[in-house]
Amino acid sequence: AGGPPRPFAKAVRAGDFVYVSGQVPAADGEIISGGIVAQTEQVMQNIIEVLASAECGLEHVVKVNCWLDDPRDFTSFNALFAKYFTAHPPARSTVQSALMVDAKVEMDVIAFKPV
Repeated sequence: AGGPPRPFAKAVRAGDFVYVSGQVPAADGEIISGGIVAQTEQVMQNIIEVLASAECGLEHVVKVNCWLDDPRDFTSFNALFAKYFTAHPPARSTVQSALMVDAKVEMDVIAFKPV
């Protein structure tokens, strides 16, 4: 929602897997203000919304890729991430990277839910 159209899908189902494109802390097409906690919360809400459109939930996530703008945010990011993935944590990679938008975090996920 909001902003110019992007040349990619929010998610793609390939058989039993759902690949969710990278989500940034955007609401109504704009990056929200705030630190890593607020921005990670927004990213997670965006991921939950995209997964729901594919009839999946966080319990179906098997892999997460995370990009942090500032490695000093890792501890706060990790604590918040753990709130969302408690019972069955997914495999995960986290790296530092300059992001294409003015955000502190970006995440994509792969979910597995048989059709």
